[in-house]
Amino acid sequence: MGKPVYLTAEGAERLRAELEELKGPKRQELAARLRSAIQMGDLSENADYHKAKEDQAFLEGRIQELEYLLANAIIVEKTDQNKDIVSVGDTVTIQEEGFEPETYHIVGAKEADPSQGRISNESPIGRALLDHRVGDVVEAHTPGGLIRLKILKIE
Repeated sequence: MGKPVYLTAEGAERLRAELEELKGPKRQELAARLRSAIQMGDLSENADYHKAKEDQAFLEGRIQELEYLLANAIIVEKTDQNKDIVSVGDTVTIQEEGFEPETYHIVGAKEADPSQGRISNESPIGRALLDHRVGDVVEAHTPGGLIRLKILKIE
């Protein structure tokens, strides 16, 4: 088994909704496309048929991926306990010397969206922050070089 997959409760719900959509309406839509393409005749030169088969393979692969993720995910619940140490699911305010403070929500890799302030626990900054306390200065080895960040607040 690989690395653990962390999901917030909201992230898990989004994946469940996507899975339901793929297994229901999307599968039915693809089945209809395949039936229509098969009825056209010669499958060896039928571009619609080949495209529908490719789409079906992608859809079934995504369904398998989502089922695996949901079956093996560690759901991170929001609690007020242990806000002394940074962990997955926490919102952390940090400051690099000479820059304004920034706030990030630490999430699992499958939910990361840096443009929305959601960074992965596997990212250089996320990894550096984990298991540290308010007031700690941590070092993150980023593609842009080594940076030092002071933890100002954990929520």
